Amino acid sequence: MQSFFDPAILFFVFGVLAGSLKSNLEIPPQISRFLSLYLLMALGLKGGFALAQSGFTADVLISLGAALGMAVLVPVLGYLLLRRFLNDFDAAAIAATYGSVSAVTFITAVQYLDNHGISFGGHMAAAMALMESPAIVLAVVLANHARQKAALASNTATSGASNAPLGRILHEALTDGAQLLLLGAMLIGILTGESGQAAMKPFSVDLFKGMLAFFLLDMGLLAARNMGKLKGQSIWLLVYAIAGPLVHAGIALLLGLALGMSPGNLALLMVLSASASYIAVPAVIRHAIPEANPSLYFGMSLGLTFPFNILLGIPLYVHVAQLWH
Repeated sequence: MQSFFDPAILFFVFGVLAGSLKSNLEIPPQISRFLSLYLLMALGLKGGFALAQSGFTADVLISLGAALGMAVLVPVLGYLLLRRFLNDFDAAAIAATYGSVSAVTFITAVQYLDNHGISFGGHMAAAMALMESPAIVLAVVLANHARQKAALASNTATSGASNAPLGRILHEALTDGAQLLLLGAMLIGILTGESGQAAMKPFSVDLFKGMLAFFLLDMGLLAARNMGKLKGQSIWLLVYAIAGPLVHAGIALLLGLALGMSPGNLALLMVLSASASYIAVPAVIRHAIPEANPSLYFGMSLGLTFPFNILLGIPLYVHVAQLWH
């Protein structure tokens, strides 16, 4: 219950309540965009400063390898399960959404670890960036395969234009502005080291908590307004939106324990594996897989999974990581 009395989390709860009451309270989109970019920039700087002190050790490489493995495993498992009760396009889109990551969930988890004095590696921000794209690529490949299969079944020729161009999708996934900002800020943190950390402390440390609280208020409002999209959907999708992240976190726990990851890094790997994208992936998937229903993958990730992880998941994953470690 202690996590509920964190101001940032309480602002998220307040946003959910205000949105549920259909209040006209709103954060202008331009300000919301600025807040998200600020948080990513500050997180990248923090990670870069930490890497400048620790260097690229074996632990760093192990964590990045584990993150990449989860980024491939989660969407594959999700697709194999979801296609049992959804069409191939919806299954691929939802698998991509849950195979990718939520930067805000990760940032909230980082703040939670800081508040509780639990150490973690700054390289986990790089792990987050690494986990964002593989699921998108897999989803596009699976959707293209589904189109070819449908064309063969109807005895029609498959035109090149019917498939989403993988090269363009790869470019969009790998050059996303938010992801580039995170990596660029991390590189700047590595290059400037202690002097850069001292110079940027008022920006990347002192302001961070307030900016996160403001952004989570906006996310609470957005989450409340997207919960209605889940009305009338299959109960199994609602179950997947909660049980799926728990299973993914459990797999990450076993993998992290086998690799000897520290409790803080293990908790963040679990958070990343359990999170679902509601910004980067939906933006790409909407154009790459137009056959999929956006109310499913967007409503599930933002209406159920995101609030669950913010309110209950993060404390649970951190506690389990410490307990099992």
